[in-house]
Amino acid sequence: MTWEARRLVIEIGASFDEAVAQYEAAVPGYPAGEIEGLDDWEQVRAITDRVAVNGFLIYWRFAADRLMRIAGNPARCRVYLMGNHLLAERMYRHDPAAMLYAPLRTVISQVPGEAVRFAIEQPSRQFASFGTPEIAAVGAELDRKLAVLLERLGWPVPDGLEGQAARVI
Repeated sequence: MTWEARRLVIEIGASFDEAVAQYEAAVPGYPAGEIEGLDDWEQVRAITDRVAVNGFLIYWRFAADRLMRIAGNPARCRVYLMGNHLLAERMYRHDPAAMLYAPLRTVISQVPGEAVRFAIEQPSRQFASFGTPEIAAVGAELDRKLAVLLERLGWPVPDGLEGQAARVI
């Protein structure tokens, strides 16, 4: 199947370190110590709802700039896998291959002399590519949750996500 991705890139009116700190405060880490080893999905749900206060968790982070600096590249960059396994499970049950895009990949970067940017591919397009209405519905929900997160961070909400944040419950 061929589909077209849509990369959302926004400029953040903060320094690189401030943007990283804001993002990591709003999107806490996956609580592996609390969840791994459980065999009750309702316990997993309760922990996730308590920890993922803005609907998302960070599953992985990488300071790409630290490695790339060795090659002489001065740009700053943090790469993340951000998502919510409760939402991912709703797609997984229909097609485990949805995990190709869950969690979502996000990047905060800054080229010297330019603005700090946040980038992500629009979730609804990724998940609509599976051709399964239930998976596409979760993708649209992720668009709305992303818009809410960006609003709470005080960051711009890209066209295509605007107006959706108010409908998230």
